[in-house]
Amino acid sequence: MNQIASISAITFGLQAFVTLLVILDPPGATPVFLALVSGRSPKERVRLAWQGAGVSLFVIVTFALFGKIILDYLHISVNALQGAGGFLLLLIALELLTGKDSSTENSATTNVAMVPLGTPLLAGPGAIVTTILWVQRAHTTNMKLTLAAAIVAVHCVIGLTLMFSTKILGLIKESGVNLAARIAGLLLAAIAVEMIVQAIKGFFNL
Repeated sequence: MNQIASISAITFGLQAFVTLLVILDPPGATPVFLALVSGRSPKERVRLAWQGAGVSLFVIVTFALFGKIILDYLHISVNALQGAGGFLLLLIALELLTGKDSSTENSATTNVAMVPLGTPLLAGPGAIVTTILWVQRAHTTNMKLTLAAAIVAVHCVIGLTLMFSTKILGLIKESGVNLAARIAGLLLAAIAVEMIVQAIKGFFNL
């Protein structure tokens, strides 16, 4: 019986790992990350990569523990959270598309690991809601432990992916960075619009 429960908990953890990895999507966040850190030193890029993963981990863990309570207390619906995240990402996307982010004087001191990388790009509404749902499905202590391990493992993968992606910046040079920034802005704008559309559909039950 214990063996069956153990296997069930491990399977539960693996399913949670795969689901969260797909939703957090480190490869999808990589172009945006590279565009945001293009003007930083190699050492700082690595630091920001792990800091972004750390911020995302903090947000996900916080909502895993208190997410339902926070949303209920503030009377915030998932749709409202998704719409707000979409508008925030759209602002960042417009800066990348127009080149404003790379040319501003404050860009070298802004901590992009917190916003927009850590949240809402990585730890966005989708990841937050998914985490809350997985927590509700974890009925045993073993399931809760494997879910915690899955969340940590996903963020280790995110940190490694972003860290090794910084090697690309040395190869593509400044013109490549500018092109990557525009592509990242376009992709980010598409993600933002999708989030806003889904939020509107949820509000009106479309």
